[in-house]
Amino acid sequence: MSPFIPAAERIQRARLLIQKARDLPVPSVGGKYDFSYIAQVKALLQEARDLIKYIPKTPSASAEVKEQVRQIMQEADQANKEILH
Repeated sequence: MSPFIPAAERIQRARLLIQKARDLPVPSVGGKYDFSYIAQVKALLQEARDLIKYIPKTPSASAEVKEQVRQIMQEADQANKEILH
């Protein structure tokens, strides 16, 4: 079983993963349509979502934390659109 990671740290890690997806270099051959590149971007964004998806369901999550989670989910969706479309 994995150790407990506080919500604040999960939120911070999720933001870092989204930024990492944005910073991935676009391959010179195939560009943003390279399957490996697409898979890497999608994996990073999914990992970010997975880190935070259960935070709003915890009884200790404040309205502020729930709003941060909602914003990160939107950021991940926006990053996906900007990077891959």
